[in-house]
Amino acid sequence: MRQFFYSKGPDGTERFRLFVPILAGATLRERIIGCIGALIGIGLTGWICGIMFGAGPAVPLIVAPVGASAVLLFAVPASPLAQPWPIIGGNTISALVGVTVAHFVHQPELAVALAVACAIAVMSVARCLHPPGGAAALTAVIGGPAVLSAGFLFPFVPVALNSVLLVVLGILFHRLAGRTYPHKAAAPVANIHGTQDPPAPLRSGFQSEDVDNALEALDETFDIERSDIDILLREVQVQAAIRWHRALLCSDIMSRDVIKVSEDASADTARTLLLEHNVRALPVLDLSGCLLGTIGLRELANAGAAIKGSITAAVTAKPDDHAMKLLPMLTDGKTHAVIIIDDSRHVLGLVTQTDLLGVAFNSYL
Repeated sequence: MRQFFYSKGPDGTERFRLFVPILAGATLRERIIGCIGALIGIGLTGWICGIMFGAGPAVPLIVAPVGASAVLLFAVPASPLAQPWPIIGGNTISALVGVTVAHFVHQPELAVALAVACAIAVMSVARCLHPPGGAAALTAVIGGPAVLSAGFLFPFVPVALNSVLLVVLGILFHRLAGRTYPHKAAAPVANIHGTQDPPAPLRSGFQSEDVDNALEALDETFDIERSDIDILLREVQVQAAIRWHRALLCSDIMSRDVIKVSEDASADTARTLLLEHNVRALPVLDLSGCLLGTIGLRELANAGAAIKGSITAAVTAKPDDHAMKLLPMLTDGKTHAVIIIDDSRHVLGLVTQTDLLGVAFNSYL
């Protein structure tokens, strides 16, 4: 019985199982945001439709499947099933399938089964699979006199209208909450050097085809984008490296005597410093001594007399960050150094690709 109510966490301590998130990455904060989003989204959708339709019984104010859509939209906005097209297309197409089935099949038991089955098939073909779509198809068959009297108008008013309003409100809410919605699939790692070689992060470790082979071997459907699985597994590799080198911080390996240049320096001065010290990039400081950006030989190739118009954004970290966190940054093919700064953006040091290579070399000695 105790095993049912309690589980062991990563640190070995027991936690009350009922409070352990069911979904990976779910936190109390995320659930609270989801609740607030559903409250606002459903409330405003019902209010707007109430203004448009009035309080009469002719057309339902809001259909029940939209409540299920709100769960996906606000609680798991990264799910492929919660994106705008699945919500709008899935609900509308499924309702249309349900109305069509109800029109031709008059035996209730057969009609409800056919409506849901056909809705799944059509949503799959239209690439808008959405679980509440099954409920929308059922509602179209057994929704009562108001739904039956609406006929083929029902999939569009109120189903499509409810869905469109909910998605628009969801986009606005997630933007205000600092979330990215619609969810953007991660872009594949690209070779920026114009050669045929795979990018450096893809030359070792698992390959993209390994993910495809694993999915085929498991023979399961997972509620996550294929590209997100790739990103997740690569982050797992980084976190494993951090665990193996837990005590190694940026402050332990950074260069402290950093060659810097002021924003009002000339291009000739910056070029001379880069060549004399054999470095790839220079931190550029503003007039108050804070980090403004970086400049390298590539930027100087098109610079005028001064460097001010050629400064690029700096990749930064804090001295107490785990050094292994810099691995993705320093293997992206374009970043040669990460600038270590304090909270006021004063330059404290620099970690280069060579510094991390030195750590890797020493770890095998």
